[in-house]
Amino acid sequence: MACSIDFRRKVLEIKDRDGLSFEETAPRFGVSKSSVSRWAKRLEPCLTRSKPATKIAAERLVSDVEQHPDAFQHERAERFGCSQRGICEALKRLKISREKTFFHPKADEEARRIFKKKVIVYELMRIPFNLY
Repeated sequence: MACSIDFRRKVLEIKDRDGLSFEETAPRFGVSKSSVSRWAKRLEPCLTRSKPATKIAAERLVSDVEQHPDAFQHERAERFGCSQRGICEALKRLKISREKTFFHPKADEEARRIFKKKVIVYELMRIPFNLY
């Protein structure tokens, strides 16, 4: 768990005030020596990563998505020699998502219209009908 900035600041103040070394300060506050030395260099935690993606080439992934639009991520991972999670993150970076439709591809509007007419006729004639 990350320590708050106030706690970090207080640890460094006490270290300087009492003239303690990193090795003496760490057990006093129950943190590691490397944490205290890292806080001395930079108090705020690093929230972003500054390293670019290296394994998956963006242009290769875009061309793969164009060639195989229906492929699963694990299939792409096999082609690229990486993990499915790596492909997922690369697609997120490129803002590529699967196209979604609001209508079922096999829906037939004409058949639906005919069915609705039959239901209305049955309701007007008060004939019981089973939809299932």
